[in-house]
Amino acid sequence: MAARHHQILIVGGGAAGITVAARLRTIEHDVPLDIAIIDPAESHYYQAAFTLVGGGAYKLEDTRRNEADLIPDNVTWIRDSVATFAPDANTVTLADGTIISYSYLVVCPGLQINWGGIKGLKEYVGRYGVCSNYSPNTVEYTHEMLKSLKPGSKAVFTQAPMPIKCPGAPQKAVYLAADYLAKRGIREHCDVRFLTATPAIFGVPFYAKELVKIAARHKIPVSYNHNLVEIDGRARKATFAITAGEQQGQQVTLDFDMLHVTPPQSAPDFVKNSPLSNATGFVDVHANSLQHLKYKNVFSLGDAAGTANSKTAAAVRKQAPVVVHNLLHLIKGGAIEEAYDGYGACPLTTGYGKVLMAEFIYGGKPTPTLPLDPRKERYINWWIKTTGLPLLYWDYMLKGRESFPQHNTAYVDPAA
Repeated sequence: MAARHHQILIVGGGAAGITVAARLRTIEHDVPLDIAIIDPAESHYYQAAFTLVGGGAYKLEDTRRNEADLIPDNVTWIRDSVATFAPDANTVTLADGTIISYSYLVVCPGLQINWGGIKGLKEYVGRYGVCSNYSPNTVEYTHEMLKSLKPGSKAVFTQAPMPIKCPGAPQKAVYLAADYLAKRGIREHCDVRFLTATPAIFGVPFYAKELVKIAARHKIPVSYNHNLVEIDGRARKATFAITAGEQQGQQVTLDFDMLHVTPPQSAPDFVKNSPLSNATGFVDVHANSLQHLKYKNVFSLGDAAGTANSKTAAAVRKQAPVVVHNLLHLIKGGAIEEAYDGYGACPLTTGYGKVLMAEFIYGGKPTPTLPLDPRKERYINWWIKTTGLPLLYWDYMLKGRESFPQHNTAYVDPAA
């Protein structure tokens, strides 16, 4: 028997969980809703700014808030982690063994970083030149390494296989590094490389065409289908497996002075090993309604949802209203709406003061919010990235308020 019960139980107190709870709290209800959030974290980070922190353009302290200050009023905070789901019994078991039952479940714990997925990464990250923007514990070391580079240095940047948080983030780091070195006047004397496990520089061809040009402008060699498999920090060597092409099955080892690693990522183990997951380990939901395909009182959004959109905070901003409305429809006996179109956005930082704002929906269709050519790098996008979006995140999104204008689903590529 469950030790306690909540009407709406939200697993995860990150961007998705807080936003859903806040939106539920801002809507008037005939009967007060009983909402609880399960999350053990004491700190909440605006992870979208970590690339800027690694590039020295943002302070880590400005990305952090106390989790307690973000939990909406009249929402119960359960400071523990989930061990297992039992959706047939409508229960969740916590790490301490407590069983909690629910009427409706929202699963949004984000992705887990698999530091052990690359031999040597867990051992060497944060020292011997091995850095990563993917943790608040390591991101500042990225900037330390950038500052340490000198003429003759070799800087290697990697991208793990999909899925990862914000697929454009790994190349943002390399563009900022190249620009940083250029501003110091030593770019021509440093070897800066980008090796990605993916077959293309970006998953949306409309933007990929421009990004290839941007990498070339920065004189950054890009190697595709190169997956980082081993790091020897003391020897300053990184080994990559080639996963496609004529050299498939072979390995290549590069020397480095700085190695920026995008670690492999996945849904959390307690999701992967649960009845809620699909074959890839993510929560098995309808792509447009975000309702579980089997358990109709279960919804998922954010990075752990088994949808084909880019895993970004911008996606959460569009998913949260759909989940909230469908939850309320379900509670009141209404029809489920299939309203999420796969929107995601990636402000691709291509240099200091330059951002290409990639916005798109399912199928890779570009959907820019501003009436400007979205393939162009612009300073206004830099302001949006560094100032506008953090403000939107903390003061609007996480408080359940309405946000920026709708994206333009009617956009037509003028070159098509």
